[in-house]
Amino acid sequence: MNGFRTDGGIVCFGEVLLRLSAPGAELLLQTPQLNVCVGGAEANVAVSLATLGHDARVFTTLPDNALGHAARNELRRYGVDTSRIAFTPGRMGLYFLSPGAGGRATEVIYDRAASSFASADHAKTNWSEMLKGAGWLHVSGVTAALGAQAAEAAIRAVTEARKLGLTVSFDCNYREKLWKAWNGDAPAILRQILAQADIAFGNERDIALILGGSPANAREAADAAFKAFPNLKLMAATHRVQHSVNHHALAAALHTRDGSAEAPAIEITHIVDRIGAGDAFAAGLIHALRTGANNADAIRFALGAACIKHTIPGDFNLASAAEIEAFLAADLSVRR
Repeated sequence: MNGFRTDGGIVCFGEVLLRLSAPGAELLLQTPQLNVCVGGAEANVAVSLATLGHDARVFTTLPDNALGHAARNELRRYGVDTSRIAFTPGRMGLYFLSPGAGGRATEVIYDRAASSFASADHAKTNWSEMLKGAGWLHVSGVTAALGAQAAEAAIRAVTEARKLGLTVSFDCNYREKLWKAWNGDAPAILRQILAQADIAFGNERDIALILGGSPANAREAADAAFKAFPNLKLMAATHRVQHSVNHHALAAALHTRDGSAEAPAIEITHIVDRIGAGDAFAAGLIHALRTGANNADAIRFALGAACIKHTIPGDFNLASAAEIEAFLAADLSVRR
């Protein structure tokens, strides 16, 4: 037994977004059209978990207009429980994507200020009610980066989840642009969230940001995190080598207080869409841990989920467990 809850639903708390992207490899508005899809870190995790057969729930706030209702319906289409979504007057959070090509990097422009979610007042949220019937809470650092109200909500969410005995997973997901927009104290806020987490998705750069110092490698960073945060049981992260926009190599590692497990790099060519790969990784690991996989198999499956996401357009990883296993079986570097 790994000590993580395997019963109850998985609540993902965070902002649901619309992504507006240039078609193909065009620059934004090179031609007067944009492709639209629904996304957002926690929503991506919820959709992947629902696809993998879990009771996945999203708790968020959306604008009470056609955009907000369309976003809710898209989550519902993939089997996500949307009964915890609140609708308020306001605007939809957006981000604009200019896909990279060759040596030109992908560019993201956020338009999330004063969105319905970022402006929501969760001071009166009854977290016991919101987490009723759940065994797991997942949040990311993107939520805390949206502003003081969202950061406070994220801290309260993980604090109450721990009091209720849920497993808490936290993706550090540092977004410098979002923190700088309101001069948020990222290290102080992320420390408060990480202190309540059982599982952290992050690497040595995240731990250096949160704790200071400069750990030499991922294992050293994990040891520092385990020492600083007594509740923390597991850390996991991917390691990416980018040869070009269309050719990456992705590896992964999982660290516990007792040891480590690594999944060797998979070469990913002909990349369709890498957005959401980190969320696919998180969902893959949560799925594997909740279904009883050992650490070696869990990190292998999580890496497979992240890699296969690169072949799927949009933010969501829509691959089933069987499809992820078939993908791994076809890659000689990760065969058992």
